[in-house]
Amino acid sequence: MRRSFAWHARHIACAAALALGAAVLAPAPAGAAAAADPYDVLVFSKTAGFRHDSIPAGITAIQELGGTDGFTVTATEDAGAFTTQNLAGYEAVVFLSTTGDVLDSAQQDALSAYVDGGGGFVGVHAAADTEYDWPAYEHLVGAWFKSHPAIQQAKVVTEDHAHPATAHLDDVWTRTDEWYNYRTDPRDDVHVLQSLDESSYTGGEMAGDHPITWCHPQQQGRSFYTGLGHTAESYSDPDFRQLLLGGIQYAAGAVSADCGAGAPDPGEGTVEAESYTSSSGVQSAAHTGAGGGATLGYIDDGDWAGYSSVDTAGATSFRARVSSAGAGGTVEVRSGSATGPLLGSVAVAPTGGWETFTEVTGALTGAGSGPLFLAFTGGAGSLFDIDSFTLSKEAPAAAAGSSDVHLFYYPWYGTPGTSGSWRHWQQGGHTPPDDIGADLYPKLGPYDSGDIDGAVEQHMKWIEQSGAGVIVYSWWGQGGYEDSIAGQVLDAAARHGIKVAWHIEPYGGRTAASVVDDIGYLEGRFGSHPAYYRDAEHGDRAAFYIFESLRIQDWSALDAVRDRAIVLAQTTDTTKVAHFGGIYTYDGIAGATAPGWKQAGEYARANGLVWAPSVAPGYIDDRAVPGNTTPTLGRDDGASYDLEWSNALDPAIGGSPSWVSVTSFNEWHEGSPIEPASSTPPAGHGYQTYSGAYGKTGAAAETAYLDRTAYWAERFEQQREAAPAPH
Repeated sequence: MRRSFAWHARHIACAAALALGAAVLAPAPAGAAAAADPYDVLVFSKTAGFRHDSIPAGITAIQELGGTDGFTVTATEDAGAFTTQNLAGYEAVVFLSTTGDVLDSAQQDALSAYVDGGGGFVGVHAAADTEYDWPAYEHLVGAWFKSHPAIQQAKVVTEDHAHPATAHLDDVWTRTDEWYNYRTDPRDDVHVLQSLDESSYTGGEMAGDHPITWCHPQQQGRSFYTGLGHTAESYSDPDFRQLLLGGIQYAAGAVSADCGAGAPDPGEGTVEAESYTSSSGVQSAAHTGAGGGATLGYIDDGDWAGYSSVDTAGATSFRARVSSAGAGGTVEVRSGSATGPLLGSVAVAPTGGWETFTEVTGALTGAGSGPLFLAFTGGAGSLFDIDSFTLSKEAPAAAAGSSDVHLFYYPWYGTPGTSGSWRHWQQGGHTPPDDIGADLYPKLGPYDSGDIDGAVEQHMKWIEQSGAGVIVYSWWGQGGYEDSIAGQVLDAAARHGIKVAWHIEPYGGRTAASVVDDIGYLEGRFGSHPAYYRDAEHGDRAAFYIFESLRIQDWSALDAVRDRAIVLAQTTDTTKVAHFGGIYTYDGIAGATAPGWKQAGEYARANGLVWAPSVAPGYIDDRAVPGNTTPTLGRDDGASYDLEWSNALDPAIGGSPSWVSVTSFNEWHEGSPIEPASSTPPAGHGYQTYSGAYGKTGAAAETAYLDRTAYWAERFEQQREAAPAPH
């Protein structure tokens, strides 16, 4: 299956140049990279679920690869090998078809620290069917297993012809294996090396975008995964063994490779031209002076190369690094196929040698709407080589956050410099700024909610990052502090495309009638503001969450605003929601078990109500409320947040929400914020940090919950698009 490099009688000026051209341009055999220094690999194959009978063949194959490539192999099923001291002796760890829960928390920590600190991880096949109780593992391996059809033949598409794991393969590799479907599409977070052509077999469930082999940096370390390798026969296949070797070499740091996460973005980076995903006539050609050591070469008139992950939408210009000792010619930039719409072209003149590079540029005026294809025209014989290229694009408009994900937002904090005194930070008898009433310390320090250009502006940027499109503004009545700054917060939200709903708190003297009056007041003050939230799916009505709605027994006054407002009760007791337009929970602990959620959701759907259960990353108020005996919920490095989101989105548990509300963006007293917390809080006060969340540590962990919210917001939108909940 190795690529056939037919000799073309080209790149030749005379007989003397023929010998030189052959020496320079003939590609090295697959796997013929210079031998690396000796290194050590740990192969781990413990199973706590299904056990693959191909594991012994896999161990033998890796041992044999080590014998020829110069690395030692230690094979074990003892999880006790996962200690900081022991792992330090290895350059890479291979999870060979592991299944289930195979590491305890200390061993998980050791593996995470090992990879983050510069080690390598290789996952083979069922490594994706492992450690479901450890959220950071999903990022380490890339995606978790979902299902698979029967073993059958399928076409594997090579998306990267430069990585040492896949450089030896043709554009399409037809083979027999067990083809995993994954719970999520990892493409945005990893560098995809191979994908499956779902039209070539039955049972693919990833909507046509089906990565199967990928890699990505993991802080200072490296991760490689392939879903291939179910069958014992795989491990005697030379092409699969080369794929496995290239993955181990990359993970161990023995060879370098571009594993930048996500699809190449032509608006941000350079694409190696030899990383095509489909082609006619062209081949990769070795060049010492080229980026990555190779070019897109052997280009004749009529040849072409396609790049499935490079989108032409919005492209305005094309720039390429080229060389030519041949005839020169033209690069046609096309969209969708090799004969698709012509966006523009650029001429390439001879440069005087195949090692003499120059840049050529050209404007693109056509409207692209598909993947990039480069088509080549010119005279007889060799035309030119392309080392790399860049598509320049107009900056796309920022994607709007999900209007179905609402973050509870607290504008009640103050500092002496802005408000004249401390507000809220001193709760629990503390003395700010170093000592505050919270178990976590804000990255911004104890800020003032009236600092619109500073703290609030930064909040809106972070909320954009979170993927949420709506904040639920904590509001304590007409004329209060939060009311006085509401207009400025709405202005800041509008600058970032964020909408504002309202959390009507239990201010003194609150009644059902006063809430109706409050709704009219807020509508009158802000109803025409661009940030004022209205839900188009529910009659273009505004949203008002009523905290502790059970304090008031008779809510019949709400009937007067039902046609213009969605008013949500805080309860799952459906006997207490008469006159309301929706239901939410707020509780930051209950989401871990979701009591009554399914029934509340079913009731809401049956009665035309909005169902907006609340999820939280955790709850701890030890410093804000000293001596409080209220139960707490630890963050568990993100596992608590994932559990609550999973419960909310599981129809059998969460009741198919209309919206999901998040407790909270910044309620620091309750320890529930997703707002970034400082990784270096003032010492001596016992502050926690987000370090460890989703495998991130230090400063990298500060935004871990923002990023995870964006992940879940996207999952929620995809679920709603696939099966919209009736309203």
